[in-house]
Order: sequence, then structure tokens, then C-alpha cells
Amino acid sequence: VQLVESGGGLVQPGGSLRLSCAASGFTFSSAVVRWFRQAPGKKREWVALITSSGGYKNFADSVKGRFTISRDNSKNTVYLQMNSLKPEDTAVYYCNAMDLWGKGTLVTVSS
Repeated sequence: VQLVESGGGLVQPGGSLRLSCAASGFTFSSAVVRWFRQAPGKKREWVALITSSGGYKNFADSVKGRFTISRDNSKNTVYLQMNSLKPEDTAVYYCNAMDLWGKGTLVTVSS
């Protein structure tokens, strides 16, 4: 039973990245999935969520209009598409479902 994030990396301001959260060992298709992030020296903050069917999505104000979230239940995967990235988006990004957390993937936005 686990969640594994991938897709992080170094990107210039204004660039894009797509993060993936791959699930295994549980009924992923019935789970609400959330993305969080934690910047150095700061508390973990919620970024986005998607319901089990993908019919409802919500975003933190800080990323609204720049990030989108989607899921492919046939692949047990949730995606976070991040566009127009800013230096303040630099953080470790975690996905969460039920009481499970991944180990995170680092996103660094810097020129």
C-alpha cells in the first residue's frame, strides 16, 4: 500500500512541470486525492484536491489558474500540471489519499 510521487525537478520561472502520484495496494478509484507542498522552513500546505470520479476539483488560492489536477483511475494515477511556475512554488510536493502519504518530489523554480 503506497503512493509514489514523481516528475519534480528544476525549472525556470514561467515554466511548467507535471507531477504524478501513482498508487498501489488499495482501491484508488474510490479515494479523494490531495496534493500538498512544503517549502523550506515552512509548514506543509494544501495545494489541490480531486474527488474519486474527478468530478470536483479545488485549488489553493496561491495556485488557482496556474495548476490543474486530473486522474486516470485505469492507471491508479493522479497528475498535477503546474504552469507559470514561480520561485515561491519551490517545495517538496506530496500526494495524500486516505491516511497515506508519499515521500514527496522536489520542485525547484529558479533561474
